[in-house]
Amino acid sequence: MTEKKSPPQETSFINEVEKSQLSRRKFFNYAGLSAVAAVGLASCQKDLRGGIPAAPFAKEDPKNMPKNTVNLGKGDIGILNFAYALEQLEAAFYIEVTKGSYYMSASSKEKKYLEDIRDHEIAHREFFKTVLGRQAIGRLLFDFSSVNFSSRESVLGTAKALENTGVSAYNGAGELLESADYLLFAGKIVSVEARHAAAISDLISYGSFADVVDSNGLDLVRTPKEVLAIADPFIVTKIIANNLPTS
Repeated sequence: MTEKKSPPQETSFINEVEKSQLSRRKFFNYAGLSAVAAVGLASCQKDLRGGIPAAPFAKEDPKNMPKNTVNLGKGDIGILNFAYALEQLEAAFYIEVTKGSYYMSASSKEKKYLEDIRDHEIAHREFFKTVLGRQAIGRLLFDFSSVNFSSRESVLGTAKALENTGVSAYNGAGELLESADYLLFAGKIVSVEARHAAAISDLISYGSFADVVDSNGLDLVRTPKEVLAIADPFIVTKIIANNLPTS
């Protein structure tokens, strides 16, 4: 990725949204993880302390890391950081969409959809941050200058692209995970992302909720490399992902 100029600092609205929305319990309610998530989270946190030899974190000396750069790491930790980066991107986008007056023609139904999706993405983001703990990458910087937030077409078109990319990212990353606990969480989250994608597609064109499904009734699958290339125009922070598993 090429380096880009940093965008303006986030507004206080983001902090207000985060304070009101970000409990781990609320994420479990949204994603349907409930009791199994509490057990799995404890297991994941134990794994992150050294229980999964196949997923060591690629520790970097901060003094040697270029400014505004993150390294996802390798193994399961790298894949979780990859998902965390995508959830940061989606959350930041929907926060930007909902912090103002929306696009001019937004109906009350559309506003409710966008607010609900925003809350889900924030919860997803915070879930990965919690599971990864000290091994999580930092907060990424984003550039949404290519999006016209006063245009329904631009906002929903971008939302559709992000959601479908997110679904294909989880589909592609799932087979790279070693931990059954992590795979369980990924499966529960991708189902929510797919519902988002269907809802946005239906807002754009009623009845088009399954417009990215192939002739076999299957969703798209993309590798982390392919996904990061698609997301790159929105991401200011340079992401090092060359240690992620490929099979």
